[in-house]
Amino acid sequence: LSLPPQVKLPPQKEVITAEELMAHLGNCILATQPRETSEALQLNFQQNISDTMTVLPKLSTGLDVNVRFTGVSDFEYTPECIVFDLLNIPLYHGWLVDPQNPEQVQAVGKLSYNQLVEKIITCKQASDSSLVSEGLVAEQFLEATASQLTFHGLCELTARAREGELGVFFRNNHFSTITKHKGHLYLLVTDQGFLQEEGVVWESLHSVDGDSCFCDTDFHLSHALGKDGAGAAPPDPRLQQRQVDQDYMVALSLQQGQDPPSVLSDLELARQLQHEEYQQHHPHPHP
Repeated sequence: LSLPPQVKLPPQKEVITAEELMAHLGNCILATQPRETSEALQLNFQQNISDTMTVLPKLSTGLDVNVRFTGVSDFEYTPECIVFDLLNIPLYHGWLVDPQNPEQVQAVGKLSYNQLVEKIITCKQASDSSLVSEGLVAEQFLEATASQLTFHGLCELTARAREGELGVFFRNNHFSTITKHKGHLYLLVTDQGFLQEEGVVWESLHSVDGDSCFCDTDFHLSHALGKDGAGAAPPDPRLQQRQVDQDYMVALSLQQGQDPPSVLSDLELARQLQHEEYQQHHPHPHP
């Protein structure tokens, strides 16, 4: 989806196998050969190609990436990340340390997730009380941000993502397609449970606790969650926009240590009604 016009699928083709997709991506990567012919650049490119071709088969099962807590685009540089670089696809996460918390900043530093876990284990066994304390702060940070998204990270992500771009968002060992529309973030809905819901295409990303709303292809609040939803009155786009704006302001206020603005009851009621309607048509728990 994010590689037009490099990847052109045959007309009327409704199904593409993983092998066919890997072949398309491989051709795209080979086409990124630098124009400069210096020996150093060519050797570097050939090494990147070799690493990438080793990683490509993993795309159908999952990649192992290692986040750094300093920025939404900061990852440990591995062959997995080279794939995104060569295809010019932004890779984001929102698991950031709040710079207004100096203790956490000191404890976490510029370490990656794997390095931070090792540091916590080492600090617990240290005899220096300051190291033990630093390890406890780092451990508390990981526990408090187990959702792998922080208020600061959400604000940074909203600021860094470019309007209309398609990127990849990493959270909880899961990769999602992310886009920014009119200043707000949305994730492409790919869950099997929504396969027959044509009105559910995007899910808003404006809350750390997972509270979100579903939208159609035009980013309007979806009202077709079930067979009976087709006859419902069309949603007011202003309602959705006010809701997203409000939740973003709450997140921003909490990040800045201010009291969050009062929540409008009509928006909460609308969201609750949508959730109840979905539960009515989908009695089984959503995975």
